[in-house]
Amino acid sequence: MRTHTALHVVKGALQSVLNTKITYSTYVKESHGRISVIMDRKPTDLEMENIIREANRIVNEGLPILREVVPRNEAEKIYGNDIYDYFPVPPEVKELVIVKIPGWNINACAKDHTQTTKEIGVIRLDYWRFRQAKRLLEVAFDVT
Repeated sequence: MRTHTALHVVKGALQSVLNTKITYSTYVKESHGRISVIMDRKPTDLEMENIIREANRIVNEGLPILREVVPRNEAEKIYGNDIYDYFPVPPEVKELVIVKIPGWNINACAKDHTQTTKEIGVIRLDYWRFRQAKRLLEVAFDVT
């Protein structure tokens, strides 16, 4: 649960620092997470440091993790397509669970989350790589 919640925090940091829009994939296993986002260029080492710094700043702020269940058509009117990742929620799903970290991240996500960002712990960068041919930035991290 901590690592999955950290995905939302790291996604927000990627959006804040690199202005990424679309998450291509995510992966969580115990205290290890990985997120891939669509990018047109390779980020700098400094930008990657800033992503992790921003993610941990949000963790330390102890922001609440808000969850609401909303009819899909209403959620799309309120939040637009920003709640979706690259692979959309199947069209037969008529009700969405919206997870919000106020002022930071919003996503349709039915998984379990911590109650605050403080409960995540510390996010440490494991590695990152940019795959030019696929236009993907992959960021792997650990939660301690």
